[in-house]
Amino acid sequence: VADLEFYPNLEPDRILHHIERCMSVMQSGTQMIKLKRGSKGLVRLFYLDEHRTRLRWRPSRKSEKAKILIDSIYKVTEGRQSEIFHRQAEGNFDPSCCFTIYHGNHMESLDLITSNPEEARTWITGLKYLMAGISDEDSLTFEEADKNGDGLLNIEEIHQLMHKLNVNLPRRKVRQMFQEADTDENQGTLTFEEFCVFYKMMSLRRDLYLLLLSYSDKKDHLTVEELAQFLKVEQKMNNVTTDYCLDIIKKFEVSEENKLKNVLGIEGFTNFMRSPACDIFNPLHHEVYQDMDQPLCNYYIASSHNTYLTGDQLLSQSKVDMYARVLQEGCRCVEVDCWDGPDGEPVVHHGYTLTSKILFRDVVETINKHAFVKNEFPVILSIENHCSIQQQRKIAQYLKGIFRDKLDLSSVDTGECKQLPSPQSLKGKILVKGKKLPYHLGDDAEEGEVSDEDSADEIEDECKFKLHYNNGTTEHQVESFIRKKLESLLRESQIRDKEDPDSFTVRALLKATHEGLNAHLKQSPDVKESGKKSHGRSLMTNFGKHKKTTKSRSKSYSTDDEEDTQQNPGKEGGQLYRLGRRRKTMKLCRELSDLVVYTNSVAAQDIVDDGTTGNVLSFSETRAHQVVQQKSEQFMIYNQKQLTRIYPSAYRIDSSNFNPLPYWNAGCQLVALNYQSEGRMMQLNRAKFKTNGNCGYVLKPQQMCKGTFNPFSGDPLPANPKKQLILKVISGQQLPKPPDSMFGDRGEIIDPFVEVEIIGLPVDCCKDQTRVVDDNGFNPVWEETLTFTVHMPEIALVRFLVWDHDPIGRDFVGQRTVTFSSLVPGYRHVYLEGLTEASIFVHITINEIYGKVRKTIGCHFKGKLQLQGLKGLFNKNPRHSSSENNSHYVRKRSIGDRILRRTASAPAKGRKKSKMGFQEMVEIKDSVSEATRDQDGVLRRTTRSLQARPVSMPIDRNLLGALSLPLSETAKDIEGKENSLVQI
Repeated sequence: VADLEFYPNLEPDRILHHIERCMSVMQSGTQMIKLKRGSKGLVRLFYLDEHRTRLRWRPSRKSEKAKILIDSIYKVTEGRQSEIFHRQAEGNFDPSCCFTIYHGNHMESLDLITSNPEEARTWITGLKYLMAGISDEDSLTFEEADKNGDGLLNIEEIHQLMHKLNVNLPRRKVRQMFQEADTDENQGTLTFEEFCVFYKMMSLRRDLYLLLLSYSDKKDHLTVEELAQFLKVEQKMNNVTTDYCLDIIKKFEVSEENKLKNVLGIEGFTNFMRSPACDIFNPLHHEVYQDMDQPLCNYYIASSHNTYLTGDQLLSQSKVDMYARVLQEGCRCVEVDCWDGPDGEPVVHHGYTLTSKILFRDVVETINKHAFVKNEFPVILSIENHCSIQQQRKIAQYLKGIFRDKLDLSSVDTGECKQLPSPQSLKGKILVKGKKLPYHLGDDAEEGEVSDEDSADEIEDECKFKLHYNNGTTEHQVESFIRKKLESLLRESQIRDKEDPDSFTVRALLKATHEGLNAHLKQSPDVKESGKKSHGRSLMTNFGKHKKTTKSRSKSYSTDDEEDTQQNPGKEGGQLYRLGRRRKTMKLCRELSDLVVYTNSVAAQDIVDDGTTGNVLSFSETRAHQVVQQKSEQFMIYNQKQLTRIYPSAYRIDSSNFNPLPYWNAGCQLVALNYQSEGRMMQLNRAKFKTNGNCGYVLKPQQMCKGTFNPFSGDPLPANPKKQLILKVISGQQLPKPPDSMFGDRGEIIDPFVEVEIIGLPVDCCKDQTRVVDDNGFNPVWEETLTFTVHMPEIALVRFLVWDHDPIGRDFVGQRTVTFSSLVPGYRHVYLEGLTEASIFVHITINEIYGKVRKTIGCHFKGKLQLQGLKGLFNKNPRHSSSENNSHYVRKRSIGDRILRRTASAPAKGRKKSKMGFQEMVEIKDSVSEATRDQDGVLRRTTRSLQARPVSMPIDRNLLGALSLPLSETAKDIEGKENSLVQI
């Protein structure tokens, strides 16, 4: 029944009545005013579709696209709370008639005004009910399904009931069960008793029924003793008591008769197996369970890049709501780009772009409100300061005035000398990450110059929109052209495989924009010819061209800009020009500097190995990739004392995300991603931080906190036992048709298969898949066992993907990613992320393997050598290590390898191989002789048979035991030189 938290003062039967009335009103439709930015508002009819899954409105030029999925709604707020409402005059609308729906990955707002408060209340109540994912399955009685009230259900009423229950059974299957349940003389309709039989037939899980029979001595129920035996033997649970088993029966058993007998029937057993207690994710990991008293550098910290943006890096809206969203999702490091604003008020936006501006004060107030709602562990405020001294003082004033004692770190216990404080000791505190005045300046100095080389998120100089134009071309005309051009190109760049977030063509995008802008401005008759003919340098230049060292110069921005303009007068006339790569400095005021305590932003060239802590080094993904490739072990040692932040390349203008795994593997704590961009990389990030109570802090493996190892080795930790994961993929439940399938939503039944991927150290990265089951999305059965070996399970992720096989490729159905350490053994359901009912049923066994101790190729740093060359570690042009340390090579695949790879990845039944279009892990080495790498560099097994098997197969006794398969360990330790992580 309905969740009582919505209606604490109502009886359950009145709650149901109230909910159904809300649903009825919403499905009938309500006329409301839809507010839009810069317009007076449009009157539209808003209604809930018949399946209660979409909000629609009409009329609309978008036609079928005028809809919002209920699952995409983030929150519903009452009153005039949104940015668009705030722009309206105070007395324009009654706040009790106003509400806002926030939806989509970019937190878009739909601002609505009803004609009376009652209508607004009805919609708010109904939407919150639907958002909570409350299934109305229990409230749908026989009488509700009986539309004509004759006490009987015909086949059409049953089909409508299937829609309400969100069951996508083939019509022929429904008719077959209908006929089997229809046993009386009145053929063609079901009585209440017959309907109960039909409902049980529809809900019966054959795999679970056979499992129950195997532990109940072939009875149709489990006794308390038998249930305890199942939990101990299969689910590997300790301390199973009689009271615990009785609680399970009381909570999940449907039959009152079974409850009186203290037995668990098939319906109760099914309910228990589909509950969170039997989810693949360890329920204990929903709470903080790790040691939180270690130094900050010993943790991975959930981090956001350009937090304020709702979309791309050039044109999108900046919103304070994004800070609330990411903090509630568990992010603990947010970014604020500060620039001088009008009226002495600093603003936040992405500099040198057309993104909108928001007030710094509003950002700080939002962070203060939401920072510690979900957990109390510290929040790091990464401030990118581009302001004048006057507005820097305003920034410091707001930080101190709004955060107050949250900034007071005087009582924090740092433990041992020269050690960062722990998350536990910093609970409820906000750390300001920014520049700090050098120590050689006296305390009485009110301001000073600091390096600005590591300004983390300032756009690369080549990408800055520094427009110079004459009076004939207005700024509005230029911005309007850029906006239209980029919006068009960004739309084109977003056509990509959902599993291939690196497939965007940013080089072509920026080049085309640059050339188009120049052509546009040259054609304008009002633009005067410049004194010198521009040589039309491309906006995009190779990273390698910037690596040449130049004489160090310490000048402020204004001096550099003025000198560059004087020396290059030909850059006027609308040209986009770039500043020189010089040593830049900026003025910093004492008030802001003093707020920085444990998180001092430093440039790579400013690192001094004097044993001090509290420095945060910022790298773009491209630069960090070089360090990880060439000096990974030294980098790991550096990260044992200091914090490192990695942020996306400036060329990711569509806000796509890079692969965070290589940087986590090197011990980097703050790997900042674009939270507004849904996709594979954010799914990995969510999985990484979901463990440990989703508090935003995950303890690094002990091997990364002390000592070192080569993450690219074929056997990185030879003295440690490996883990063997034996995964039996049994069945699927209610797998939907892919929403973007080429066939659309015309009712075709999917042909699903499951792919399982291990993501971690390069040696551990591999994937395997089941066969294809034809024409069955409701309850496909695979019954296939996949086996994986994992060298470092502490950082490994296990990714489950369901695909719909089509003759011309495959369509993405859904995924779920879980940390290896959070897997629980036994029979488990893997619920696909974002899909309410869709799941796959698996059996998990985890063994320890003690293999041969192999000598790892490569040098390990010991003693004083570990502390040498830290500054060289971050050189822009690090020299290649010696041949002893750099014994990597790229092995070309033979024709035989390619044939084996195609065999391993092709679905069964002679179907054409599905296109593997995504790039999982580019750091992976060619190793392990028992498997081959696919074209993306991901290891695929070749030893398994992929022959076709029956669609449904009984579960035998082997399924019920803990399998222990032998592992083939005939592998070569071949360490290949990695390809570039980001190819720009």
